[in-house]
Amino acid sequence: MPSLDFDLEEARFRTYYADQKAVLQQACTALTALVGAAVASAGGVDVAKVEGRVKDADECIRKFVRKYRPTLEESNTPYDIQTYITDLVGVRVVCLYEDELEKVAQVLRARFAVIDVTDKVTAVESTEASFGYKGLHLDLKLSAADRDLPEHAPYSTLPFELQVRTIIQDSWSVLDHKIKYKKSIPGQLKRRINVLAALFELADREFRQIRDATAAELLEAPDETAEPAVDATADALTVPRGAPPSSELNAFTFLKIATHFFKDFEFEPSKVDSFVDDIQLWSPGLTRARFNTLMRETVGTVKRYKQHFEEHNPQATFNPYTVIRHCLYLSNKTVFRPALRNSARESFEAWLQEHPHALAQ
Repeated sequence: MPSLDFDLEEARFRTYYADQKAVLQQACTALTALVGAAVASAGGVDVAKVEGRVKDADECIRKFVRKYRPTLEESNTPYDIQTYITDLVGVRVVCLYEDELEKVAQVLRARFAVIDVTDKVTAVESTEASFGYKGLHLDLKLSAADRDLPEHAPYSTLPFELQVRTIIQDSWSVLDHKIKYKKSIPGQLKRRINVLAALFELADREFRQIRDATAAELLEAPDETAEPAVDATADALTVPRGAPPSSELNAFTFLKIATHFFKDFEFEPSKVDSFVDDIQLWSPGLTRARFNTLMRETVGTVKRYKQHFEEHNPQATFNPYTVIRHCLYLSNKTVFRPALRNSARESFEAWLQEHPHALAQ
């Protein structure tokens, strides 16, 4: 029976916690897996990690004392501590971008039964003098269908807390907990903490805007692939004098051209970035038009060599990056000599000598 004897209720809670610890760990593992699977199946969200934890008993008691005990005892309301601890099990989803928080929340609202939702974004923004991390907290439990499954029987009615944060919010939360004094402190220190919190918030916003700007650049990148670029500077590798800087090859224009030549290949952004950086190092100022032209002029020859190479080296790979490296080398063997390793260059040169007609086709 609930009581107003805190020492008694604390002892009861600790006994309950010890008895249920194994079940709580089992529940944590299962719920974390369910949340991860639900987010993964939804698609369209960049998730950095999904993790779970069982709340420490001492932390549970401190939370009860801070949030509930004064009001309950003031109103002379008997209590048992475990009723008020709805986050014995917690699951955290960490996204890359702030506009993905609500997307994840919608997916999981549909997957689980919702008990309560706490919007930290609104809570922080409505209090000008406070600082903290933004994010969403949802109190959930298994859906009716999941509660009926035998494997969930031990924890079928157990509520759990879901936290949805961005990487920046998660980092701020970790650091924020390391700041020991944040309220009753001199104004100078409080302002510095507020500035730090604002910088984290700005970083969140900038990451999202950079993502959006990157997507826009990819969409707006000029299409050089419709027809060969033919002009007075067609033999030049670099940007013609007086040409706008935007004509220089970059990751976005490279991707548009490369996907034209290799429609079924998925170019990984980080690899594209590094590869274009190498090209710019080999040939500073190479234009997108010139890159497209040299690909058109050489790709047929290189693809014939690729077929020869794969026939004689069935275990080796000759992916689009390798094709492009050979195209670059073939277009200008002096400038793009670093594009191929010695062994690859020697093999390619030997084949070219054996098949002089290949260059004319």
